[in-house]
Amino acid sequence: MIISFWTIGKTHDAYVKQGIEEFTKRITNYFKVEWQIIPPLKNSGSLPETEVKKREAEMVLYALDKNDYLVLLDERGKQISSEALANFIQSRANESTKKLVFLIGGAFGVDTQLMQRANYQWSLSQLVFPHQLVRLILAEQVYRACSILRNEKYHHQ
Repeated sequence: MIISFWTIGKTHDAYVKQGIEEFTKRITNYFKVEWQIIPPLKNSGSLPETEVKKREAEMVLYALDKNDYLVLLDERGKQISSEALANFIQSRANESTKKLVFLIGGAFGVDTQLMQRANYQWSLSQLVFPHQLVRLILAEQVYRACSILRNEKYHHQ
């Protein structure tokens, strides 16, 4: 299974890049992993929020394969524990999911088209985080879940 992190926005900022790279490298001990950074729309500041979300959704939907399992990170999604995330990832692997895509939407959130396409909606927290930090938290939590699956000590350090 490939774990694919997709994010709409600019490349990783320096203050999180090293952490993202480190956790991504660690995840590769368990699964193939990749990042896809979808650049923000040009002139998005001159467009209404609904139009920005619609166009971003179209780009994502075009890039998704019909068999990709899409996990949408959304503040209205379900909150789960690290252990539950581990079980979730293991279940996808057991179902022979080829690609598990975790999507961090754009600055305005995501269009209803993406919500409808998502197989699962997950909320990291009720708190609001900058998108750059969400990338780091997501990578760390997926690594933590992988270490739980192998009963390794990272989870309880």
